[in-house]
Amino acid sequence: MAGEVIAEIEAIKERNARVEADKAWETSITRKAVIAAFTYALSVLILMSIGAPQPLQNALIPAFGFLLSTMTFRILKGYWVRNIYRKRRR
Repeated sequence: MAGEVIAEIEAIKERNARVEADKAWETSITRKAVIAAFTYALSVLILMSIGAPQPLQNALIPAFGFLLSTMTFRILKGYWVRNIYRKRRR
């Protein structure tokens, strides 16, 4: 019985460590930079393939849009947590 409890606790600790690592990756600057770089590169290729003018400059728009979308707007987040998230949990 005690061995089972210890094994369960260890399994929970391992799961928590994985969840924390996943969360750290999801919010990391490295992840955002990699996605922005891939977005830029893919946008350049697409813009070049369709013959769009200035593909190197115009590809900055979707990459910048992605980075902007990852920013945390503290005022909006605070409002959302207080007024929407908590009401859903009731």
